[in-house]
This record gives sequence, structure tokens and C-alpha cells, in this order.
Amino acid sequence: MKVALIIATYNWPSALECCLNSILLQSRMPDEIIIADDGSTEDTKELIEKFASQHMLNIQHVWHEDTGFRLSHIRNKAIAEAQSDYIIQIDGDIIMQTDFVKDHVNNAEVGRYLKGSRVLINEESTAHYLYFKREQPNYLSSGIINRLNAIHFAPFHIFFGKKIANPFKIRGCNMSFWRSDFINANGYNEDISGWGREDSELVMRFINNNIFGKTLKFGGIAFHLFHNENSKSDLHTNDKILKATIENKSIRCENGISKYL
Repeated sequence: MKVALIIATYNWPSALECCLNSILLQSRMPDEIIIADDGSTEDTKELIEKFASQHMLNIQHVWHEDTGFRLSHIRNKAIAEAQSDYIIQIDGDIIMQTDFVKDHVNNAEVGRYLKGSRVLINEESTAHYLYFKREQPNYLSSGIINRLNAIHFAPFHIFFGKKIANPFKIRGCNMSFWRSDFINANGYNEDISGWGREDSELVMRFINNNIFGKTLKFGGIAFHLFHNENSKSDLHTNDKILKATIENKSIRCENGISKYL
């Protein structure tokens, strides 16, 4: 099974550098690394090129013009470029625990998508990691808000993993799925622009396609650097799109990844 790591980013190269450094420590390397760039300036491109040349890694940089928050669009474009069977999706302000990729791969199941463990880091400790860009946090590190999520214990993955009952709790900053399932649902709905509901709406179409979610407890650990919340000005419109998907039991969206394939 080949695995693509999709990293979404926008104009925060110092956080992206922390994320990229955590790839080097993975116990199971991804087969592809694709940066889904929602319109960052030249310094992000320079960082990616420098990192790829220093570490002899094949990293694709998929970029489009900055015309506002278009995360659904750029993730579709990046996943369209992927050649792997399985997609692990994170944000560029994530520091991955060393078994992050391995945990997602080892727990992949037909008919499932996975939600990993998300650990929040406070503002003060975030500044520390942005300065010492190669440092790796763990469950004993200072500044961790939800410490239980930072505990890694592989034997508990099976016993404590459970079906995801509430799609509103899905976070695209740490999830994985089969690329074929994603394409069958036509990927992210690009009618959704601005922050919010793009992940929940995708997951509802997964569910309508009999693809159900599972939590990866005590594994798939992603340390999320602190940042201010994005504007929620488009949330009302996006809620309407999500509601229509639920009511119509939609299995595909019209405006999705197919245009890039």
C-alpha cells in the first residue's frame, strides 16, 4: 500500500518547517509528500525547495492563487496529483509524533476513514517550538492542553478506537482515507469557501456511501500549534450546504475533484 501525506498550508512557513521536520523522524515514511498551498507567498515555496534539496525528498508543491480561504479547492488539487492508494491529511501547523504515519497505515481498514488524536499546544509553548524548529513534543511536555490525547500506546488502538457518531467532530487536520473512496464521493465540495464544514460535509457523503469513521485513540498523534481562529463569516452559507447533503443523502457533490482528474 502506497501512502500520500497531504499537508495544507497558508502563509506560515515557520510552522510548516516544524511540520516538515517531524516527517524526518517518522518510523514509517510516506511514499509521497504533497503540499496543498492555498496561495502562500514566495517564502513558503523557498522553504519547501530548500527542505527537499537538503533531505533528498520528493515533495510536490501544489499552489494556487490567493483569492480567499479555498481549502476545499487546494486539497482536491493536491489529492488529484497523488498516486498513492491511501491518503493521510494534515495541516501545516502540525508536529507529528514519530509513529504518526505508521499508526494511520497500520489501522487502515476497507470501508473506514480514520480520525487521529489531536493535541493542542498553548500559545507560549507554540512560540518555543517555532523557535526550536526541530524539537519534538511528547505527553510530558509543558504547554499541552489536552494531555491524555498525547499518550501513545499501540496495543490500545483496537480496544479504545470507536465509531465516530458525530461528523461535526471531524477535523481535516488529522484524518486518513482511501483515495478511491474520496474520488467516489467526488472529493471536497468546492461550493464551500471560507472556514468551516468542509470536512463534515465530505464525511456525510462518506457515510452515505457506507464509509464510516473510526477514532484512532492513543495513536495518530498530531501536536497542533496555537493560532488565532479563522473568520467564520461564511459559516452560515456552509451550514446550508451541509444541511442539504444530509437531507438529500448525497453520495457525491457536483463541484469536486473530478475537474482535476
